[in-house]
Amino acid sequence: MATQIAEPEASSLNHPESVVVRFAGDSGDGMQLTGGQFTLSSALAGNDFATLPDFPAEIRAPQGTLFGVSAFQINFGSTDIETAGDAPDVLVAMNPAALKTNVGALKPGGLIIADTGEFTKRNLEKAKYDVSPFDDDSLAKWQVLAFDISALTIEAVKPFGLGNKDALRCKNMWTLGLALWMFDRDRAPLIEWLKNKFKKNPVLADANIAALNAGHAYGETAELGGQLHKQHIGAVATPAGLYRTITGAEAVALGLVAGAQLAHLPMFFGGYPITPASSILHYLVGLKEFGVTTFQAEDEIAAIAAAIGASYAGSLGVTSSSGPGIALKTEAMGLAVMTELPLVIINSQRGGPSTGLPTKTEQSDLYQAVYGRNGDTPIPVIAARSPGDAFDCAIEAVRIATQYMTPVILLTDGYIANAAEPWAVPDVADYAPFPATFLQERNGPDGTLLPYARDAKGARPWIKPGTPGLTHRIGGIEKNPGTGNLDYSADAHQTMTDARKAKIDGVAKSIPPQDVCLGNTSGKLAVVGWGSTFGPIHQAVRRARAKGLDVSHIHVRNIWPLPENLGDLLRSYEKILVPEMNTGQFKTVLRDQYLVDAQPLNKVSGQPFAIAEIEAAIATYFDGVPGNAGGDEVPPNAGQMPTIESANP
Repeated sequence: MATQIAEPEASSLNHPESVVVRFAGDSGDGMQLTGGQFTLSSALAGNDFATLPDFPAEIRAPQGTLFGVSAFQINFGSTDIETAGDAPDVLVAMNPAALKTNVGALKPGGLIIADTGEFTKRNLEKAKYDVSPFDDDSLAKWQVLAFDISALTIEAVKPFGLGNKDALRCKNMWTLGLALWMFDRDRAPLIEWLKNKFKKNPVLADANIAALNAGHAYGETAELGGQLHKQHIGAVATPAGLYRTITGAEAVALGLVAGAQLAHLPMFFGGYPITPASSILHYLVGLKEFGVTTFQAEDEIAAIAAAIGASYAGSLGVTSSSGPGIALKTEAMGLAVMTELPLVIINSQRGGPSTGLPTKTEQSDLYQAVYGRNGDTPIPVIAARSPGDAFDCAIEAVRIATQYMTPVILLTDGYIANAAEPWAVPDVADYAPFPATFLQERNGPDGTLLPYARDAKGARPWIKPGTPGLTHRIGGIEKNPGTGNLDYSADAHQTMTDARKAKIDGVAKSIPPQDVCLGNTSGKLAVVGWGSTFGPIHQAVRRARAKGLDVSHIHVRNIWPLPENLGDLLRSYEKILVPEMNTGQFKTVLRDQYLVDAQPLNKVSGQPFAIAEIEAAIATYFDGVPGNAGGDEVPPNAGQMPTIESANP
């Protein structure tokens, strides 16, 4: 949904600038839907926001278990929001497992809203509770509002004749209604959405609307004391324009289509289902009117091979996967490099290795993207920093692929793919076209054809098969530098290897110089990030600078080749800290390329960085304790994910 936003009116009321709410329940409780609709209400209220959907790894974990918990966190407010928030102010827990898994992340003094109807002896045992947490002092440092949401929901929908099982499926709408009351939100858009969602079953629509209204009325009429009260979060000071909520997967899909349009090319997408990359295929299926052909292949290798074939035929070939699938595509990437055909490869990174953490986020495929192929096989690599940024990164990937006749890897991750944020819909007139060209006649001396002759950028000509007089050989064996005929002599291989490397190195000349996102172009400390670490790094640096600390934030989009000025920029700082969700991969690239003493700050727990984690690392450079400054590994946060000890039976 796109919303026209006007300039917000000034308000003199004293309201919080931002609030973090986490909805948590069993994977069948509809927490993602609840969070998504609360996000919509935040967008319509003019708030800035960032979300963090958190799915269980199991397809359908046993109901009520710790590993079956699904959660959705949203940070929304009247100020700029760049992360989903470190710690929730409010936790809505629909069962004991949701409470146990998530309560450790709640701020001291935060509010717990819990459904006591689900705190049965059986469910308490599944969540590894010896006694109900409401009967001891384990929740003493938080405010607790516990009541029987299940019973209240059943009562609200009784007039519609639903059985208990179907009635309880409306619990999420009852809870959403209470949340809408808490934060002074309009129910009308959600009611309209429910009518459309269940238009083929008006009884379910009416029941869910009744549950929504009942939750809202409960907040209005119940005597809840000081624990629960209405808060109004004002609109953010946003420039007037057309806005919509967008996820990273949606942004990638739209950016690919926009890039293909700017290149004046039809687009072919070959994919195979894998979490969290599948959403890109889902969105592209609905964009056929823009010349998009989608193909769900029988496996990852077939998906990329089909995309390469489409590029050979004159379309923009695109494929997408996550780390395990990218590994399977690797040999075909080498074929695309050898044939020098344009191809866009999206890697929505997840925790690894192997199957790893299928529904959790990580940045551990950087080595795979930059180095992970046999032979000298250079490929440009771009990393998106946020859901909205993924749109521009996808366009840039298409530009480089078509202008330099090369595969390009676009890195996102599970957090970017699933998270949502407000996005100002851009004016297409602001994007300069980069139309692809195809060779129409022979380009060599005396009327010969040289399919591997190179232009000023080092790119070979793109030749559509079937063009009269331009029949040529193409394949994975080394070629003659001009004719493209088979030639695996020492001289030919040296020449072609150097040419392919020089072409990719030359991409750096067409990308902007690296800028400083926040701070100065020299100083004591630079915090250097890439990808989805942008939000927590930016906020941590902002807080540190507010304390007077000499720290700056640099965020790199072009991972390979790196911006031409990056080395000089990094050498202008005394110290460099590189936070990333892996064991220090980009830190190693920076050390290798520039011989700078970059220090790592690593996190591999499957969850994004908290602002406080980076802020604490920055502080070590300024505390005056000898030898205290430097990188470290952020320990797992039990409030973000259940530990093996607590989760396994």
